[in-house]
Amino acid sequence: MRKFSLIMLLVVALVMVLAACGGGGDSADSGSGDAAAPAGGDAARGEALYKQTIIGEASAPGCITCHSLDEGVVLVGPSHAGMGARANGAVAGLSADQYLEQSITEPNAHITDGYTEGVMYQFYGNDLSAQEIADLVAFLKTQ
Repeated sequence: MRKFSLIMLLVVALVMVLAACGGGGDSADSGSGDAAAPAGGDAARGEALYKQTIIGEASAPGCITCHSLDEGVVLVGPSHAGMGARANGAVAGLSADQYLEQSITEPNAHITDGYTEGVMYQFYGNDLSAQEIADLVAFLKTQ
């Protein structure tokens, strides 16, 4: 019985170490937005993700359910038409990539005039992988 307990203790310790280290898997595909962002996103994958009505681990509303890609068309949130140009210089000290990523992962960081804080789903940074966020950023920069 003592040998079994020691083996179980070792197994539990190993599982905890692997969990703390991410289990050796690819952090970009882990589903957690807190991993370091990949070097670059893919706009085509970002567009496909953007246009899904439900995204992420928690089945959150997809971007297209609240944002239009047509100029002047407002659904719940502001239109993303022209977002690529607006993102450059939108916030002093942030690149377009940084601004867009922060807008996805921390939606209340930059509230567009005329819109209310807290309306956008707050957990995309937790629900989407770093790669998915980078892909969305790449797509939004093409708008």
